[in-house]
Amino acid sequence: MKNGDQTRFLFGISLHRPKWQQFLICSFGFFFGYLVNGVCEEYVYNRLQFSYGWYFTFVQGFVYLILIRLQGFTMKQMVNPWNSYVKLSSVLMGSHGLTKGSLAYLNYPAQIMFKSTKVLPVMIMGAFVPGLRRKYSLHEYISALLLVVGLILFTLADSQTSPNFSIIGVIMISGALIMDAFLGNFQEAIFTLNPETTQMEMLFCSTIVGIPFLLVPMVLTGELFKAWSSCSQHPYVYGVLVFEAMATFIGQVSVLSLIAIFGAATTAMITTARKAVTLLLSYMIFTKPLTERHGLGLLLISMGIILRMLPDTKPSPRVQVSNVNVKKSKAFSKELESVVDEQDEEKKSLI
Repeated sequence: MKNGDQTRFLFGISLHRPKWQQFLICSFGFFFGYLVNGVCEEYVYNRLQFSYGWYFTFVQGFVYLILIRLQGFTMKQMVNPWNSYVKLSSVLMGSHGLTKGSLAYLNYPAQIMFKSTKVLPVMIMGAFVPGLRRKYSLHEYISALLLVVGLILFTLADSQTSPNFSIIGVIMISGALIMDAFLGNFQEAIFTLNPETTQMEMLFCSTIVGIPFLLVPMVLTGELFKAWSSCSQHPYVYGVLVFEAMATFIGQVSVLSLIAIFGAATTAMITTARKAVTLLLSYMIFTKPLTERHGLGLLLISMGIILRMLPDTKPSPRVQVSNVNVKKSKAFSKELESVVDEQDEEKKSLI
């Protein structure tokens, strides 16, 4: 966790609170937003069979811009140059495109396995991002590893499905993980180097720069025209997309708040743990049987989260006092004593 954080607000709620309250408020906003997002995606992609990810992201971006404007943000409030957000948006779109494209070569369990390891490259990459240079303790790496292994075990516990690997898919999803690692650390670096950066500025600039990037794959794949035609025949889909975008907007702003206050690695752990919660809720709602492998996975996930929340017991470094400083302090104390003696003598002479 970072010290000396600027007072931030999350939809009017002041985050000038103890760390555990900040954590709970931001985590609740994230879980709420993305659980609703998951339900909407399940309805649109599986029930309605509308698999237009680029187009839906495009629509979502415009909903974001409207919501950000309603929050009172204007470009006059920007404190960072545009080129920072061009880099950020290019990485974001690269991650998004590689993740979606990998599904043509990997099945869903295989993709989940790879995406579950996100927290580890985020921690490693944090040591190389300019302006950040983060270092993590051994217990933080162990907690991340426990979380990753636990989620992979839980994902693979369903004997009816197994991961299906392809070398092209592995390369694509590995590239997406590298992009994700840069993304979270870039965002943290911007917040660290300029503490006046707000969550709304980060989301606004990333969205407005990222929207043009979406046009290229939509036009090249023909998705733009197919999606427009399909959604025109079923206009109620736009209602679902707007509702999903509003929920995801809450989740996105909450994630940016977590990155600003707690850092990219802790946020990556929370977003990874969200996958476990979503899978667990799926099993509870649809009454699927939980096996011993499910239980072991949940145990490792819990251990990883608890270990991450434990305070670092590393003793603070002692300040080495040089002989020169000691001599200077002694000389200063002698001068002070002589001044006091002179003042006492003056007082006596006056008496």
